[in-house]
Amino acid sequence: MKRKVENKLIAWKEKSKGKTALLVDGARRVGKSYIAEEFARNNYKSYILIDFNKAGNDIKELFDKNLNDLNSFFMYLSAAYNKKLYEHDSLIILDEVQMYPRARAAIKFLVADGRYDYMETGSLMSIKKNVKDIVIPSEERHIKMYPMDFEEFLWAKGEEMIMPVIRDSFEKKKPLGQGLHRRIMTLFREYVIIGGMPQAVSEYIESSDFEAVDLIKRDILELYRQDIRKHASGYEMKVESIFDEIPAQLSKHEKRFTLASLGKGSRYRDYESAFLWLQDSMITNLCFNSTEPNVGLKMNRDNSSFKMYMGDTGLLISHAFDENGIVSEEIYKKLLFGKLEVYEGMIFENIVAQMLAANGKNLYFYSNASRDDKDSRMEIDFLLAKSKITSRHNISPIEVKSGKNYTLSSLNKFRKKYQEQLDIAYVLHVKDLEEKDGIIYLPVYMTGLL
Repeated sequence: MKRKVENKLIAWKEKSKGKTALLVDGARRVGKSYIAEEFARNNYKSYILIDFNKAGNDIKELFDKNLNDLNSFFMYLSAAYNKKLYEHDSLIILDEVQMYPRARAAIKFLVADGRYDYMETGSLMSIKKNVKDIVIPSEERHIKMYPMDFEEFLWAKGEEMIMPVIRDSFEKKKPLGQGLHRRIMTLFREYVIIGGMPQAVSEYIESSDFEAVDLIKRDILELYRQDIRKHASGYEMKVESIFDEIPAQLSKHEKRFTLASLGKGSRYRDYESAFLWLQDSMITNLCFNSTEPNVGLKMNRDNSSFKMYMGDTGLLISHAFDENGIVSEEIYKKLLFGKLEVYEGMIFENIVAQMLAANGKNLYFYSNASRDDKDSRMEIDFLLAKSKITSRHNISPIEVKSGKNYTLSSLNKFRKKYQEQLDIAYVLHVKDLEEKDGIIYLPVYMTGLL
């Protein structure tokens, strides 16, 4: 499947010219190994992929014992994989490198040698267990890989002409028209419920079988649970309890994560490592309350007030609707046609968080629960800073609305109170594009263009 990240890999190859290795970090099953091998096949004369999930001790010992004699190192490696290596035209991929951190440490020597290019792929790259006793090489360049976005999903379905039309509508701020908008919303709902995990998308394209897709997503969720038990050593029960609580927290009207749900007397500092583990694994996206909508949202971040979204909305649906072990065809069809109603707010807010995070945005919201001043009591789903900061009007408030009928009381109060700080206000909804009373109403599928 065509993935946008491949453009970043090509740019790295052209700019680096062998002076750095590239580390592709992402959650399990987002397609890192596939895209690394596809990139190698299309851009090098030869490549070797070393999968540290499968590599035997003979391969691992090369990284322990042969780095002082790189001629022998490459000779043995070439023989083991039956691949000829060409200077300046071969790529060596260290796949799932977190499974053998000493190979990651060896990048320093391999890059300095200069004969070949190097790429690493992995998950859970920053947790203590996977960096213990190694010096992280300064020769690494990092990129993050996310689940397939809406445009990539459209490509997979053979709908290559739709996103240029969406982009044109967004740039000109002109509605698409009801017929085209309805068609795109149906495609977008498909994307939301299938999710962006390539294996799930592939199954859907081939079979159109919702239950078969759901089984794949449940396999991925179980893989995440196994990773938690294996890698979150010392606090795995805390991580798993948070993971299990995500759907319930997002289904609330106010979606902030309530620590009391984890047990009476629970405090953030007792669970901080567990929350950060889930974020570092890229299984989830954390969104923090920024108490002042101004330049430097991070400087006004309240670390104890946050929302936790799933990194993939398709996985959230399978995670949330698990009473019978599988999401029934009926639930999927209700989601597809917008008939589920009760949980659509959770699902649409999660997909917006997913799309913003995939665009490299840090996630922030605004919340003031004042009991004394009703004019100060409000909550804004997301805050987005302008790419070019000016003296005023730098922050865009974003409200997400899953239904066709809604009010904007919080947004109106927020615009009135912080008018000097605010840039364009957006409402992301299920209807066509509209501009009214200083607010731009965007179809939710345009989120990725913000």
